[in-house]
Amino acid sequence: MDKKKDTLDEHALFHEAVKDARPIKTERIHHAPPPPKPVPKQFIRDEQQALVDSLSDDYIPSHELESGEELLYLRDGQSPIILSKLRKGHWVVQASIDLHGLVSEEARLYVSDFISACKKRGFRCVRIVHGKGLGSKNREPVLKNKLRNWLIQKDEVIAYAQARQQDGGSGAVLVLLKG
Repeated sequence: MDKKKDTLDEHALFHEAVKDARPIKTERIHHAPPPPKPVPKQFIRDEQQALVDSLSDDYIPSHELESGEELLYLRDGQSPIILSKLRKGHWVVQASIDLHGLVSEEARLYVSDFISACKKRGFRCVRIVHGKGLGSKNREPVLKNKLRNWLIQKDEVIAYAQARQQDGGSGAVLVLLKG
């Protein structure tokens, strides 16, 4: 019985203490989500144009390692072992694009965007299928020669070599990017 009395006394004390209290009015504030960040469209266009402009069709390298029809390139200061490993398929191809059906300007932009995207994603080895030129005038590989010049101009490219037969042979090139 004493427990009941103690409980009743506690309740009475509490009610006496809060008898003049008034509930606080609270307003529910709904926060709108922040507006999306603006897309810098002109900046993006400028960056794309800079990438296109950075690749010239007329660039002639002085230190290319081309042997006959096979594409080979190793940036100055790199070990020849890198080129040997690339030719033997030492690195796994992490991304690939196909330039079939593209005209030179489209291909140049596509290659530039592709290399930049691969570099950002941390890809090390990529394949670019340029074709053998069987569908072009004089049945000559137009994009193959242009691709060679474009890749040499890209600072991200350490080396490139004609793909192994199972990876596209003379119609594709394996590219090793800086890690």
